Amino acid sequence: MNVSYLVQFGKIVALLAVCAARASLAVEPIEIGSRLELMVDDYLIDEMSGGARLELHRATMREVAIVADAPWEGNAGLYWVVLRDGDLYRAYYGGMHYTPDTEKFVMPHPATLCYAESVDGKNWTKPELGLCDFRGSKENNILLNGSESAGFTVGGFAPDHISVFIDTNPDCPPEARYKALARAHGTNLIGFQSADGIRFEPFSAEPLLSEGKFDSLNLAFWDATRGEYRGYFRDFIVGQGGEQPHGWRTVRTATSPDLKTWSSMSRLDFPGVPLEHVYTNQVQPYFRAPHIFVGFPMRYTNRGWSEQSKLLPGREARERRAAQHERFGAAVSDAVFMTSRDGKTFRRWGEAIIRPGLRPRDNWVYGDNAPAWGLVQTKSDVAGAPDELSIYATESYWTGDSCQLRRYTYRVDGFVSVRAPLSGGEFITRPIKFTGSQLVVNFSTSGAGSLRVEIQQPDGTPIEGLSLDDSPEAYGDDLERTITWNSAADLGKLAGEPIRLRFVLSDADLFAFQFQP
Repeated sequence: MNVSYLVQFGKIVALLAVCAARASLAVEPIEIGSRLELMVDDYLIDEMSGGARLELHRATMREVAIVADAPWEGNAGLYWVVLRDGDLYRAYYGGMHYTPDTEKFVMPHPATLCYAESVDGKNWTKPELGLCDFRGSKENNILLNGSESAGFTVGGFAPDHISVFIDTNPDCPPEARYKALARAHGTNLIGFQSADGIRFEPFSAEPLLSEGKFDSLNLAFWDATRGEYRGYFRDFIVGQGGEQPHGWRTVRTATSPDLKTWSSMSRLDFPGVPLEHVYTNQVQPYFRAPHIFVGFPMRYTNRGWSEQSKLLPGREARERRAAQHERFGAAVSDAVFMTSRDGKTFRRWGEAIIRPGLRPRDNWVYGDNAPAWGLVQTKSDVAGAPDELSIYATESYWTGDSCQLRRYTYRVDGFVSVRAPLSGGEFITRPIKFTGSQLVVNFSTSGAGSLRVEIQQPDGTPIEGLSLDDSPEAYGDDLERTITWNSAADLGKLAGEPIRLRFVLSDADLFAFQFQP
């Protein structure tokens, strides 16, 4: 090969390297401060190599938490809310029952909003509230029923379509600490408030919103990071196929300063994934990292009535429901995971976090595996193990005399990780700025696995004393492990300066990292 050609080629390669380095220096660093950063997306990842990849984790099945078997409850309670309120766990859920016959669905009682509570998130009681009459008695756990208009200009409402939340707005008065959104007659959304989470009254006689499809669990909460209320509402994508005339089920969002005046709604974006029916959304700020939204939607799938449908559990009940409408017997539902940093554009994972599973009943049914709105911290069932995250999901929807809510768990921050096989993998962050003096990671390795960290200048040059060679192999399984280097360098000297982090993993998962004091 011509020598002059090689010289010129070498100059071009060198020039490209200089340009790349300058481009790296020109990138505005991401200010992460001391916030916890979850590895739920590639927002902070600049390069990933070897066998490293983002790995979705499934929720672990635990016990049945609540059985809705009272006469005012029933087998069709699809929408549940679970909150942690100090030392008390609260559950709000719809009481509804469907009995299919050959011509119609029989509803033996009007819908109700019911209440249960727990001191551990696992064992629940249904207190007798004495608030609402049911067949001549108030000895029940009913909070609201829809038999009266409750003072709304739009008339009655659907008590089984109510989402309750604790209003953390610092300006919220004590008498309105608990809020609730409900679907009202027509296309209206109405609001309640409460001082104790038990006795609710309207906070506005007029509808909060009047343009939407609210036949689902419609949510709102105070977004402390952005200083506003944010809502997530039922929507449909029209004219793009699907087995229903109205198209595909999806979600819209809007913001409000006071829950009464709302911005225009915008549809959620799910880049890079196919259209699927997102029946509910269950979006919330992750309480350990509230700048990140997490959601646990129920995904609705209808492949139509077929020989395979007949092989699923509960064929007889499935055929009775299909006699009313094919999708009632053919459709199934599971749970998926999605996350966002702006509340509008979400990464939605296609793989399920809760599969219908290998069970003889209460699983392969439209309405089962629907997550409740809420993510709470609970004690582990394993003695000495750290706390876990609990989510809850429905079972036995419209198949018998009752339905139930089952608990599922994650490790703390454990929705998604950067994972690498034993052969190794790594990733390098975009330039970041931090505050603090030590780096702490939530990670897990095998006995043979490891994690090492290098701190670099923005151009990729290792910082003296903080290179990969200075990083001992960390191994084990910890929610908070402080990373050390042989030089015992004080990271506080780098606080406020742009850096990159290089993580090198072998048979390991990295769930989150954080700079701490």
